[in-house]
Amino acid sequence: MSNNSAERTLSLPAATSAADLLKRFEPVLVFTKGEQFFPLDVERYVRECSLWEHSPDGEEQVLVRQGDLTLDELVKMRPAPFRTVHFLRFIETLSLTDAAQALASQAGLRYQLQNYFHAGLGRLARGGFLPRLADAVFSLSFLLRGKVSAATAAAAELVYNRMMRSDDRRVYYARIVRRNGWIILQYWYFYCYNSWRSGFHGVNDHESDWETVSVYLYEQDGYLHPEWCAFASHDFKGADLRRRWDDEAELTLQDGHPLVYVGAGSHAAYFRPGEYQAEVSLPLPSWLSGMVRTWNRFWTEVLGQPPANPFRIPFVDYARGDGLHIGPGAWTGVDIDESTPWVSQYRGLWGLYARDPISGENAPAGPMYNRDGSPREAWYDPLGFVGLDKVPPPPQALRLLASECDQISQRQEELERIIPDRNEKLQAMGAKLRGMEENPHLARQYASLEKKLNSLSEEVKGLRREQSENTSLLQSLNHRLERLRAGMSGDPRAHLRHLAVPVTTIETRFSNAAETWAAVSLSLMLFAIAGLIFLAPAFLWTGLGVIFISFLVLESILRGAFVGTLSRLSVVLAMIAALILFVQFWKYIIVGLLLVMGIYLLYERLREMTS
Repeated sequence: MSNNSAERTLSLPAATSAADLLKRFEPVLVFTKGEQFFPLDVERYVRECSLWEHSPDGEEQVLVRQGDLTLDELVKMRPAPFRTVHFLRFIETLSLTDAAQALASQAGLRYQLQNYFHAGLGRLARGGFLPRLADAVFSLSFLLRGKVSAATAAAAELVYNRMMRSDDRRVYYARIVRRNGWIILQYWYFYCYNSWRSGFHGVNDHESDWETVSVYLYEQDGYLHPEWCAFASHDFKGADLRRRWDDEAELTLQDGHPLVYVGAGSHAAYFRPGEYQAEVSLPLPSWLSGMVRTWNRFWTEVLGQPPANPFRIPFVDYARGDGLHIGPGAWTGVDIDESTPWVSQYRGLWGLYARDPISGENAPAGPMYNRDGSPREAWYDPLGFVGLDKVPPPPQALRLLASECDQISQRQEELERIIPDRNEKLQAMGAKLRGMEENPHLARQYASLEKKLNSLSEEVKGLRREQSENTSLLQSLNHRLERLRAGMSGDPRAHLRHLAVPVTTIETRFSNAAETWAAVSLSLMLFAIAGLIFLAPAFLWTGLGVIFISFLVLESILRGAFVGTLSRLSVVLAMIAALILFVQFWKYIIVGLLLVMGIYLLYERLREMTS
């Protein structure tokens, strides 16, 4: 693997063909050991699917059965009422026998391929006890909304491997977009299944997955130069999705090809290898969300405690980079654009519509559309998607910056003429106004002139302020212009607001006891509450408090955070005690406060009078 300066200053003749351009920068996808699904072509996938329609009244019917569906059949016009959802189905409904057979066959396949994933320590223990309560609610919600089972994932893995045995091509779909001086190479990757939850303890599973990587080039002196690279990744948006080509710490190149570290099962893309902590918020009513925000501000800003939101559930996205590498020589590139029928004419989902109320288990739509059929921003606005719509290419930036400096310089010359003239008028009006004083019969003219004088005074102040601000601005712009002319681009990470950073080894290392406790603690707590209700219902509330505090203390001991937990408990108990005291003795407390304030004010006023 190389990361030298030649790769960072890579350039190609502007006349390079589109096919050669796409091949020259095609990314290297680096997976985690244990990943089950890799990019493939949509044509084979569609042949394995059936096409369905979900009507607004909840009824579902098959439109084209499995084995009969082709890309041509997929894009046929099918008029339907509003809120109708068309979707593909990769894996048909499994019976109990089919599910058991799929799981058993999956285990045999894993053994044959020796493709095992090991999560390591800390998956459950990283979030602490309170977030784990929210995690339990999230997990139990699948009893009501989950329709994408582990058996479905197993069956999908078996079908995928069967398809790859007959044709092992690794396919990406690509297009070139020219906009605002940028040449955008966009690579789209299709996966037949997202197995983040079933395979890697993540947030969700769903049939099909679309991901994208883009390289942004500009033309100068007859050559094309790479400037930015952007990866689609959940939890990040806008400028946080991109890295500058010369950022050696963030963007790794292999013979001039960007390395993309792919999240296991989720297929999110990262710039550095590691394990990334992703968080999911439970969907809360607006009134409860407001209360949580208020409490968090009070907890952190007033009480000075570390931030903690029990309604945010921690998950891990494993992008270790210790698995399969797919790069130049292994890819089959396919050109797409708006004229490609399956891209522009099929607005449905590319997998099962699971009717998930929070959409996590629903399949995505294609590269051109969102799930609701609206245009996908990454497709119609590849610059705005990564915050580059307001960033000109370097040659254009030089021209625009030089033009801006010229305009400000011209304005400064204009102000140099205007301000003395306005100031002379202001002084003349001031002298005239002074001459009108002590003449009651000129009161009306005096008031009119004073109003004009104040207006002119504000105008002069504004002009002087503008002149001062322009001086500072011009100095800054000229400094930037000189740096750009010298080939100095500045901090490559100045645009970032949230930098994706892998969790360090120290943060993820917990003892086996802590990990075991994290796995069983919630079940033990539920068992303890059930026993309390059955055996000692008279002491329910006291018992609940004892159980909760006991579990928190034990959790903190195993996590090595006993002192911090004790501090937080002390703060909470002190607040509860203060509230109880106020409820019991509110009259005396208010009278005491009024007396103290009265005495203090009396002392201050008497001291002021006698000083």
